[in-house]
Amino acid sequence: MNEALSDLGRSLRSWRLWTLLGWLEIRQRYARSRVGPFWLTISMGVIIASIGMVYGTLFGQKLSEYLPYLATSLVMWGMFTSTVQEGSNAFISNAAYIRQVSTPKFIYILQVPWRNLLILCHNIVIVVALLAIFGVKRWDTLPLVIPGLVLVVLNATWMATLSGLLSARFRDFPQIVAAIMQVAFYITPIMYKPEALTKYSFIVNLNPLAYLLNVVRQPVLGEVPSVRTWGVAIVMAVVGWIVALVMVHRYHKRIAYWV
Repeated sequence: MNEALSDLGRSLRSWRLWTLLGWLEIRQRYARSRVGPFWLTISMGVIIASIGMVYGTLFGQKLSEYLPYLATSLVMWGMFTSTVQEGSNAFISNAAYIRQVSTPKFIYILQVPWRNLLILCHNIVIVVALLAIFGVKRWDTLPLVIPGLVLVVLNATWMATLSGLLSARFRDFPQIVAAIMQVAFYITPIMYKPEALTKYSFIVNLNPLAYLLNVVRQPVLGEVPSVRTWGVAIVMAVVGWIVALVMVHRYHKRIAYWV
């Protein structure tokens, strides 16, 4: 995996380039807009408020507990899925640069999680506002959000790498990723709590994305993630990055021909 590790190392050292590319993408997306990226915050806030009122009533939940749960779930899920889906087009959308300039390939991947982290910073305002309104249950669990977020980003990045590599070779793959993410949204406890699936608890227990969400969501809600939750998230990151690096090492030189 020397070639893949070398490419990753050179990409990390070129952090000024991929951070600039990610920032410019957001600026171009909201050019001439007075509100700018905060449109994302407004739309996410409206979605959380409307879904929270409806599903909170249907599930018989207290809004003081359900709204922070829903907000954290949707904000983190949005960052995760956007990273994976946008990673599908990371190489394809930068085909002109890849064909003409000899640059590390991971540069085009790393700008995707960076861009979505910037968007997360806008949307996290909603979670902070809800915690300010309904109160923080436990302050001592909040620092656990940082390592949890690191694990979510690491897992989303290796998935984006594999997705981008396979999408460059098979142009139908972005649609497959979008369909998988849509199905995963419904079987992952995002709008409902895990304990709601009494007869079908195996859906949550066997869903690795549920553990990935919990490493961030539970500390926000005043809970300490279990050892199993941390273990699943860490194993996913380690195994996923090994597979991603092996794939990049094997097909690194073919990317320019595929795009």
